[in-house]
Amino acid sequence: MLKIIIYTIVIISALMGCSIASSQDSIKYISVDKPQHHTKGGYQNHPFVETAAPKGFLFYMRRVWGSVFTPEIPEGHAISPEESLSLLGSVKGDRISWLGHATFLINISGKTILTDPLLSEFASPVSWAGPRRYVDPGISVENLPQIDIVLISHSHYDHLDEETIEKLSDKNRIHVLVPLGLKPFFIERGYKNVTELDWHESTTIEGIKVTSLPSVHDSARSTSDHNKTLWASWGVEGGERKILFIGDTGYSEEIFRDIGNQYGPFDYSILPIGAYEPRELMWMSHITPEEAVTIGIETNTATLVASHWGTVSSLSDEPPFEPPVRFREAGIENGFSDNELWVLKVGETRAMVQKTKSNKLHRTVQSGWRTARLCSTQTGDSIAGPDSNYVQRCR
Repeated sequence: MLKIIIYTIVIISALMGCSIASSQDSIKYISVDKPQHHTKGGYQNHPFVETAAPKGFLFYMRRVWGSVFTPEIPEGHAISPEESLSLLGSVKGDRISWLGHATFLINISGKTILTDPLLSEFASPVSWAGPRRYVDPGISVENLPQIDIVLISHSHYDHLDEETIEKLSDKNRIHVLVPLGLKPFFIERGYKNVTELDWHESTTIEGIKVTSLPSVHDSARSTSDHNKTLWASWGVEGGERKILFIGDTGYSEEIFRDIGNQYGPFDYSILPIGAYEPRELMWMSHITPEEAVTIGIETNTATLVASHWGTVSSLSDEPPFEPPVRFREAGIENGFSDNELWVLKVGETRAMVQKTKSNKLHRTVQSGWRTARLCSTQTGDSIAGPDSNYVQRCR
């Protein structure tokens, strides 16, 4: 019984690292001498976002249950390590590999970028408990190709995994790009080339231009550092390709339209599609699959790549393999073809398509998709549709 109690406390503590202060920052900080997303001691969303409802004890107990009893993995969800390594070596040119959750290998212009590395078993302050990875990455830390750039979106444990960061080789050579406040984390672990960027700041590394862009989220790794470090999306440009990587985000029409107008069009956008239920608790920090498609349209993206699903247990309440079904449905309804909606297997590598001159996009969001979350939060209507697996869409 004591072990169960300790296990429960550790898991809840880890989960609270992702949302410990969801009800603390409901007042906008205004400064006359700082950017509007800066506060006196940290950062906030801009445009300002009201916080979601407190998650409560029952939510966290469901997370504990989900960490102990992981879901059954459907056939075809992941490929073997042997097949993963074979694909990685055989697919030439610019390519994208999914290692689960928000961890991708992006090969562009001959350089390899690793995003939000999580290759250990637990997304937690400890190595033996917490939100649990239930599918292997296909490519282990030891078998990773030479990494040139590491991109970190924010400090939550499922996006910044200390065990994986410690195990990466070539710490003297790898360039690490992080939002403001996270440089010390890497310097303390032996990395030499670490660059912090504020939103809309850019740097160029060996011909790859990387820009820090806004997202709607928060940061924490303990009960005492909420929003002390910034969170970000990343724009990557190399050769003739432009890629958008979003680790985690809530929805903002203004932010993503601005990204599309200022930095688009993008050839590929890696978009989170999971960890969205229950909406009254998750809307501020995690988009639905439908909102992911909306962001793809608003950022003027040709091909959407599904992320942040089917890897880590106990993060939220939706069925673990529902997100890609909704993602594909929303994408098709909004004018994307199957080939423009990438749902990779864990461990899979896929070649980026050859660019054409007819890449201009003319999609518009179909009525109802963009405002699914606003229906419930602004009118008080139920978010459960006729099928309880789906969010009720506005009419």
